[in-house]
Amino acid sequence: MPMSWAYTGDATEAESIAVIHRALDLGVTLLDTSDVYGPYANEELIGRALDGRPSEAVIATKTGLVVGPNGFYPLENDASPEHIRAAVDGSLRRLRTDVIDLYQLHRIDPAVPLEESWGAMAEAVAQGKVRALGMSEASIDEMARANAIHPVATVQSELSIWFRDRLDDVVPWCASNDVAFIAFSPLGRGYLTGSITGAVTDERDFRSMLPRYSQAQVQANRGIVEGIRTVAERYAATPAQIAIAWVLAKGQHVIPIPGTKRLRYLEENVAAAHLRLSDTDLDALDALPEPEASRYP
Repeated sequence: MPMSWAYTGDATEAESIAVIHRALDLGVTLLDTSDVYGPYANEELIGRALDGRPSEAVIATKTGLVVGPNGFYPLENDASPEHIRAAVDGSLRRLRTDVIDLYQLHRIDPAVPLEESWGAMAEAVAQGKVRALGMSEASIDEMARANAIHPVATVQSELSIWFRDRLDDVVPWCASNDVAFIAFSPLGRGYLTGSITGAVTDERDFRSMLPRYSQAQVQANRGIVEGIRTVAERYAATPAQIAIAWVLAKGQHVIPIPGTKRLRYLEENVAAAHLRLSDTDLDALDALPEPEASRYP
């Protein structure tokens, strides 16, 4: 997502493709995108990046959200069967593939019965357009309802030291039901790296709309970053690596998906997979205070 959408930056397409290629070379296999990122531009970027290397990646994309009237945030729901049927064909075309490995319902549409949305996605599996289905930000009840129609392979939700709510219910449910948990924003949208020291004010950056990225909250939550940094020093690691290692320690079925458009951060993130935090340090990280302010307005 950061290569095309929601975050400001000056990475060129060539740089983004170089990052994707380096990720594949390092053994990263899961590339997560959505048709709304851009919109459409991120899927097109991945399609071009994988030209000649399609078998090296598991492609995961999403449907069910569309941009608002201003072409950006706030996003709107559309998980109608008609939209999903058209969206899957569009994603296949942009990704330059015959089949999508993982097709995810980006958000459940309150105006459409879940059974209708999930049924349309199951049709795509039956037609050979999709291999597996996932959900994003779903409750246990919603996952169970969907699973009764077609197997839920994954659920994607936010998980980090910055946001731990899913550890109480969804992460354990996934472990018990053989469902992978895809953890988005494992770095707290950049905050846990320690690089954000002031308010995010650029209106092109969606974090400028989020309560935790005001000047007051950035400063109020510094203790969380300092706690992570203290652990990082014991491992000669960066705060980002400790934050990712903490997510990985939450279960074999938990898969963090840190996003970056820079080679140096990609390599730093991948190296976190080799960190094994001690029980003492995991306890210390678990004991860090919950952040002030909500994650969304």
